Amino acid sequence: MSIIRIQEVSKTYQTGSKKLTVLDQVNIEIQAGESIAIVGPSGSGKTTLLGLCAGLDSSSTGTIELNGKRLDLLSEDERASVRSESVGFIFQNFQLLPTLTALENVMVPLELKKRKDARVKAMELLKQVGLADRATHYPTQLSGGEQQRVSIARAFANEPAILFADEPTGNLDTETGELIEQLIFDLNREKGTTLVLVTHDVELAQKTDRIISIKGGKIQEDRYV
Repeated sequence: MSIIRIQEVSKTYQTGSKKLTVLDQVNIEIQAGESIAIVGPSGSGKTTLLGLCAGLDSSSTGTIELNGKRLDLLSEDERASVRSESVGFIFQNFQLLPTLTALENVMVPLELKKRKDARVKAMELLKQVGLADRATHYPTQLSGGEQQRVSIARAFANEPAILFADEPTGNLDTETGELIEQLIFDLNREKGTTLVLVTHDVELAQKTDRIISIKGGKIQEDRYV
């Protein structure tokens, strides 16, 4: 079953009198449960594509269907609702709320869904990523690797059908990066979540089921590993 269907998608920006094309007529179909790596040089459109797939931005042309829903037909509030129901997102710069503890950050998506067991569930997730003893610490009191693990726990809090990850190991040392990789793939397998990640890391890309290469906003290669 297709969980993401991207058809003839382009994204352009107007900069003064010039039009900048970031994505150009992209077509991708992703099946439920697949793990996908999107690779390519800086500026190739990888992160833009990820944001469009997650409904964080709108395409200039074409259609994107996410978990059975056409994103271009939805309002911003409706897209936010789809993200809340179906999507987890791991940002390269973590995007943790600085005034909340690790536990409270993980609780946010659970509380938005009015889960009565939000605190218990969030603590379980922190245990899974090895941070039970850091639950009451604020982001500034955590290392980069610890912050990324909190963001992973938060991304899995609403048990998403799809997990998007933007350079999940980009800011981390080798040892911590390997731990984060293992966590993503372990949680992915346990939950059956579709994984779509953007990375410059060739070794990380090779661990996925499929690699999609982008250059100059166009798909250059789409192959199974």
